[in-house]
Amino acid sequence: MRITTVLRPAALAAALLLSAAPAVLAADPAQALAEIGRSVMSLGPNGEKPEPASAVSLSEEELTRIKAMNAKAAIVMHYAGNDWSQAQIEGLKAQFDKMGIAVVATTDAGFKPDKQVADLETVMAQKPNVIVSIPTDPTATAAAYKAAADAGVKLVFMDNVPAGFKAGSDYIASVSADNYGNGVATAHLLAQALGGKGDVGLVFHAADFFVTKQRYDAVKKTLAENYPDIKVVAEQGIGGPDFAGDAEKAAGAMLVSNPTIKGIWAVWDVPAEGVVNAALNNGRDDLVIVNCDLGENVAINMASEGNIKGLSAQRPYDQGVTEAMLAGYGLLNKPAPAYVALPALPVTKANLAEAWDQVYHKPVTDKIKQSME
Repeated sequence: MRITTVLRPAALAAALLLSAAPAVLAADPAQALAEIGRSVMSLGPNGEKPEPASAVSLSEEELTRIKAMNAKAAIVMHYAGNDWSQAQIEGLKAQFDKMGIAVVATTDAGFKPDKQVADLETVMAQKPNVIVSIPTDPTATAAAYKAAADAGVKLVFMDNVPAGFKAGSDYIASVSADNYGNGVATAHLLAQALGGKGDVGLVFHAADFFVTKQRYDAVKKTLAENYPDIKVVAEQGIGGPDFAGDAEKAAGAMLVSNPTIKGIWAVWDVPAEGVVNAALNNGRDDLVIVNCDLGENVAINMASEGNIKGLSAQRPYDQGVTEAMLAGYGLLNKPAPAYVALPALPVTKANLAEAWDQVYHKPVTDKIKQSME
């Protein structure tokens, strides 16, 4: 006997909606990672659409005019104690040298806004024509940058921009990595290393810092939308200046409170070093760690089959070159793009040597090479 079920109109509509709704499927991490770098996902500090670094150029005639100015530049860093900062400085100095611009000061604020304000005041005594800088705190440092701009100094920013500043009037341009894209890439790298499932923790930067917030937002959103079997069970912010030590404490607490954690994401390489220490201290050789930024210590750990299984790199040397060229735009009063971004670069042990060359424009260090062997 054949039994036929007749649905009332409301029930029929509900059934049709359910049958039409797509199932929640996990993304293919390998496929997603292959797409990273083909476009920039970040917007600028004021919502600007990104321009590629290839859009920034100076003709021979423009370079000749800049060289005739005998201009001076200062590099005012938020923090200079990692490979990313040093690569930025190297790229800036190399390009400034080509442009005949003398670098009269390079400062390190140690991530302290009051120290950076003092650095700016000290630098201004040397009467630079150009300052390239990354604010430690967009609000606390704004007045000091405004004083420099009012004195006629051309400002170019890396990553972060002072509060209330507008490109084209208060500063020339800002240059950044695709930090949202870096966060997306690390989410896929974490999923790939975990096989698409498991409890994870996040160690983020607890500060009003535009680029690190982008990374944190991106990794959370990407995991939530693409990997239903990966659950974020713990999150902890770190404020520094001892980022490795703070991250070690945060990750250690996560591992004790949530023994089911299989992986931890760290906002950049120095905190990731602290997470590695926490894993070792808690006997977690199996813990998967991923992070943004390619530094020597995390590269050594990855090369030697340590806890770090993947990271997404910026291109700091190229970023520095681009910033110096945009400073030239300012000296020439040449219209500049408000926001320039360089694409993210996913890195695993398989492409570590190639990635290092792309990021730093030099071969891997001897320590990394030894670890790879």
